[in-house]
Amino acid sequence: MTKQVLIVDDSPSIRQMVEATLKSASYGVTAAKDGQEAFDICKGGKSFDFVLTDQNMPRMDGLTLVKSLRSLPAFARTPIVVLTTEASDEMKAQGRAAGASGWMVKPFDPRKLLEVAAKVMG
Repeated sequence: MTKQVLIVDDSPSIRQMVEATLKSASYGVTAAKDGQEAFDICKGGKSFDFVLTDQNMPRMDGLTLVKSLRSLPAFARTPIVVLTTEASDEMKAQGRAAGASGWMVKPFDPRKLLEVAAKVMG
């Protein structure tokens, strides 16, 4: 069964690059343009094996999305990695506190993204 990944980023070019990278490894990909759209998709009952989210987005940022997803029983254990330009230790600590499984800094290396995806999805 194909592993399903939700990618969340307000940048169309980042969404396209991440989607192409993940699809090249045969993952199923659903894309959302901000945290609110992603949360609505997840509340609608769709489940994912992995969520990759940006931090700085309109309507709902990444850390708020992480907290919101963690409040849903179906996402209590889902790996959630934040992919962002934010690299400070303080932001990473906030991410961990919110429930993020990991943190990647943009620009991302496609090979590294695939390594992380394989690792968190077992």
